[in-house]
Amino acid sequence: MTAATIASWCRRLDEEGPKALVRVREPVNRFPDFVTHIVRLLKLVCPWLGKRKIADFLARAGLHLGTSTVQRMLNDDSRPAAALASTTSRHHSARKPNDVWHVDLTAVPIGHGFWTSWLPFAMPQKWPFCWWVAVVVDGFSRRVLGFAVFEDKPTSLAIRSFLGRTIGLVGEPPKHLICDRGTQFDCSGFRAWATRRGIRLRYGAIGQHGSLAIVERVIGTLKREGLKRILVPYRLAEFRRELALLVRWYNEHRPHESLDGATPDEVHDDLRPANRLPRIEPRAKWPRPSPCAAPQALVAGQPGATCELHVEFLEGRRHLPIVTLKRAA
Repeated sequence: MTAATIASWCRRLDEEGPKALVRVREPVNRFPDFVTHIVRLLKLVCPWLGKRKIADFLARAGLHLGTSTVQRMLNDDSRPAAALASTTSRHHSARKPNDVWHVDLTAVPIGHGFWTSWLPFAMPQKWPFCWWVAVVVDGFSRRVLGFAVFEDKPTSLAIRSFLGRTIGLVGEPPKHLICDRGTQFDCSGFRAWATRRGIRLRYGAIGQHGSLAIVERVIGTLKREGLKRILVPYRLAEFRRELALLVRWYNEHRPHESLDGATPDEVHDDLRPANRLPRIEPRAKWPRPSPCAAPQALVAGQPGATCELHVEFLEGRRHLPIVTLKRAA
């Protein structure tokens, strides 16, 4: 050992502090550049995905990144990571699938339906200005169990027929059904129908936003991430097909924040979520037992693996991405 080496060490201690000699040149937790490329490419292909949703999609594909890490890679400080992390809590009264169902109605505008400014065309909320859609959601898994499309605001009998078909497809009725006090639900015929099937009705509070939070949030997601990104068809068969594809993507492929990144189908069918399967670890010096970004998963193969981003679209719909990662040769 030469005097120059000792002098170099002393200089580093004076300049960088007492931990300078045990600090590696490159941080162990630093991700390779190709990970940044994957994050930015996914944002370019699907620009409507936020930082949290990008992290969730990549975790399901096997690459676990924290929301703050994605934020730094995108160079976007528009929303702090702490605010995003606070939205992941899961609170609902359902204890198992098909314990509590939520049902609600919504109007979906067709073309310029709700934008017509002249009378009498600004008044009717019916086809050809809008479609009426009924949605049933399982409170435990957030899975969309069924939907129905109507040309005009449906009657109570139509809603009962729709719910009966949904019960037939699922195989059992729910113990509780949460709905609002619309005329379709708050009537003697609907209450008698529920009583015959052993269903307990629970009505949301009148005029109180959030009393039907679960189904309202699902409908908002379907509109925001699907129906608002397409030209809503005038033909009933075409609209039903687009809605069926959207519901299929929502149930099978879209990670859900309140389900810790799992999909509604995985929770409903008690399957192991894709984001808990063995993951890809791109950091070559990362210790295998060390934790990764939540949720925790084991390392598949050796650390330092490289991968490529592959984005497919369900039935060619650009608003319905399916994200996968493939190991590079």
